Amino acid sequence: MSYELIALTMFAGMMLMLMTGQRVFGAIGFVGALAGVLLWGTGGVEIPFSAAMKLMKWYPLLTLPMFIFMGYVLSESKIADDLYKMFHVWMGPVRGGLAIGTIGLMVLISAMNGLSVAGMAIGATIALPELLRRGYDKIMVTGVIQAGSSLGILVPPSVVLVLYAMIARQPVGQLWLAGVVPGLMMAGLFIVYIYVRCRLQPELGPILSEEERNIPRAEKLRLLRAGLLPIGIFASMMVPFVNGWTSLVESSAIGALAAFLAAILKGRMTRQVFQTTVRQTLAISCMFMWIILAALGFGAIFDGLGAVKAIENLFTEQLGLNPWMILILMQLSFILMGTFLDDTAMLVIVAPLYVPLVKLLGFDLIWYGVLYTITTQIAYMTPPFGYNLFLMRAMAPPEIGLKDIYVSIIPFTLVMVLALALVMIFPDIALWLPHTVYNK
Repeated sequence: MSYELIALTMFAGMMLMLMTGQRVFGAIGFVGALAGVLLWGTGGVEIPFSAAMKLMKWYPLLTLPMFIFMGYVLSESKIADDLYKMFHVWMGPVRGGLAIGTIGLMVLISAMNGLSVAGMAIGATIALPELLRRGYDKIMVTGVIQAGSSLGILVPPSVVLVLYAMIARQPVGQLWLAGVVPGLMMAGLFIVYIYVRCRLQPELGPILSEEERNIPRAEKLRLLRAGLLPIGIFASMMVPFVNGWTSLVESSAIGALAAFLAAILKGRMTRQVFQTTVRQTLAISCMFMWIILAALGFGAIFDGLGAVKAIENLFTEQLGLNPWMILILMQLSFILMGTFLDDTAMLVIVAPLYVPLVKLLGFDLIWYGVLYTITTQIAYMTPPFGYNLFLMRAMAPPEIGLKDIYVSIIPFTLVMVLALALVMIFPDIALWLPHTVYNK
């Protein structure tokens, strides 16, 4: 059996297991381990063991539980709720201001948690009911929540970029910094779209009533201070890191400790909040570690097979495609897979093939990590089975149907495609900040 056929059989077996409902790490790890044993006999059992040792020695992995803990502390202690109250008061007088404020909320939630599901949960439970109650168009605000929550996997500290860093063997700090400008650019494009749309169609985003706007200045300042607290926590973590005073792991510990102390000082760190936070942090951290372990083992098999060289030869020699055409086809395949898989599953399935191929084609792996993440955001919102679509359906009130959810994401998906095109055409959008910081 040729190496190409072995690689195809492995992919087919893995997809078959995923279709039967097996967990992602179980399907990928089992196929990788079984292939290792069948190809190299008893020596093949060393491959998963070697992957586990590599995982345990990867020091930046300590950032993963730290940032997840920080995000859950801020969410479970309701400190994140203060953010929306701040945006509600300060952005309410602007037409479409609450929707714009919701995008701001999502950016800050992303900077606290690094998971899109956290932004979706907070947006759907806090922002969506308020927007609907104040007469905002249900289709537009549904799209706002979905688009804003997708920023969680791009804006640092993105957990997905940590996973990509481990698989692609790239520095996490550079990947996070590479996601800052594209993430803020995308949020800015969302805001411009909302503002222009609400100016052209005022009924979509009415301003707050006169009564709600007449809030005493002292109350406005109090809400501003409360809402800026999460921003202060994020700054206490990122400023030392960007200036080179602390390492990435040390900064993550500062962020987790600052969030914990803030919850205690505000009197919100109850026994229930602490237990829930620790339990969720442990569950998500273990899930990602198992996925990384499986992906490393699976990737080692591909390295041994030389499948990447075979695929490169197929695209460049036999089909005659240039590197940019191959890159675009890879991005389209991510969007296709995103209709039925989540971001981690997509990455660990194709990373053993795509990441080395991107390197062989001469592209920057930091830049490609940002492209992958933006493409994943688009895939999250692509019918018929986009991950975010069903999360939204589960959390939305009854008056928002599945058709409304599908229609709502069309303009925001187009904005994301524009952002992806800009980052592809102008790589410095992603690479300028990491190059500036790391070349000091």
